[in-house]
Parts: sequence; structure tokens; C-alpha cells
Amino acid sequence: MAVEQVSQAQAAPEDRFDYFWSQHGEWVEEPNVRRGGESGVQRIRRDDGQLLYAKRQTGHIYRSWLFPFGRPTVLRELDALTGLRALNVRVPEVVFCGARRDPVHQWRALLVTKALDGFVEIEDWYASGGRERHGEAFHDQVLLDLAQNLARMHKGRWQHSCLYIKHIFLRVTGEGETAKAEVALLDLEKCRKRPLSKQAAAHDMKQLRRHSSWKSADWEKLVYFYETAFGSAIKGL
Repeated sequence: MAVEQVSQAQAAPEDRFDYFWSQHGEWVEEPNVRRGGESGVQRIRRDDGQLLYAKRQTGHIYRSWLFPFGRPTVLRELDALTGLRALNVRVPEVVFCGARRDPVHQWRALLVTKALDGFVEIEDWYASGGRERHGEAFHDQVLLDLAQNLARMHKGRWQHSCLYIKHIFLRVTGEGETAKAEVALLDLEKCRKRPLSKQAAAHDMKQLRRHSSWKSADWEKLVYFYETAFGSAIKGL
């Protein structure tokens, strides 16, 4: 069985799964054993120089009532990436996704995405003095763009499920009054649909509060921007 999504402009070999499986690069997330299998992420370059990230998995599955015998987690992540991009939520672009069973009936699976050019972890931006360099008005732009991306995700009933500040990335373009903030979300492996948008919102926003370093004033501003974009208040924020 193979499932794939490939850019139309990409000139890849006929068997794209074997092609990408044979590519190797620097590990940015060392393989770890969980969910009965192994998963890790490598940084690789395509022939045209495009920087890519390849998540490689063996026997790394999740089970649900729809998939009681297990399904590779990268396929759930593909569902989320596709759904979120359709909602105009800024996430990595998928180059390829595929899954196969090997001769011993274990899943081998791949998810290859384009690098988020120009983006850095938002915590690294803070640590490098980005907030002080660009000023408080620009920092409001950062919080606003984050809030709007999160609200679009939750209004679509998608729950990130692992919304830590380390999974929030920022790109700054321009200088001075023309500077623009763009926020992107990463690590969507556990992302899933919820029956109600408020369920997704409450889970993720409370989780982000626990796993972020914003002071109270910044958090209150983020919540204000978020609830304005979401269209209603979320109990407990």
C-alpha cells in the first residue's frame, strides 16, 4: 500500500518512495522507539538544492476505531497538514508522503516536507533580542498572527494536541515600520479533528499556557487577540 502527495513541479523518479527512503542526511531528531516502532527526522537536500525534512518511520503506528489494526502516524500528520493548509493555517508544505508494509509486515512510512525558509523558533527569536530590536508594536503583530492562525485551526475543529511554544516558529520580513511577522506551527503528528471547535480550542490554549514562557500581560493580550479571532470566549483561559 502506498499513499503519496507530490509537488507537480518535482521531477522525481518513478518510484518516489524508494527514492526518498534511500536519501539520508543529518538527524535533527534522532530515531526514538515508541508506539511499537521507531521514528526520526533527517534534514536532506533535493537535487535542485531545496532543503527538506524527512520523517522516517518503521512500525510507528496509532490505532483508532477507524483503524483498529494500526495506521502509520505520518498519514494522520498528512491529513492534518492538508486540512490546515486548506484553512490558511501556516504549516510546512508536503513534498511527499508514503507508507508501505515491508516483508515482515511492519509499516515503513515517510513524510517529506519543505523547510520553512527564514523561520526560527520563537523562543530563539526572543533570546536573540528580537522583541527589543523590533519594539512592542511589532510584538503585538507576532501575538496577533499567532492568535489568528490558532483560531483558524480551531474553528476548523483541528486540535494540535502538542501545542508547546517550541513548536511555534516565526519569520520576520522587512525592517522598521514595514516589518511583517509570520507565525507557523510545527510537529502536527498528534493533530486530530474534534467534534466541537471549543473542545480543540480549550485543550490547545490551556496546554500552550502551561508550556510557554509568556508573562501574564503577554498571555492576556494573546488571549484577547485569540478570542476576537475565534469569535467567542474560551472558559478557563
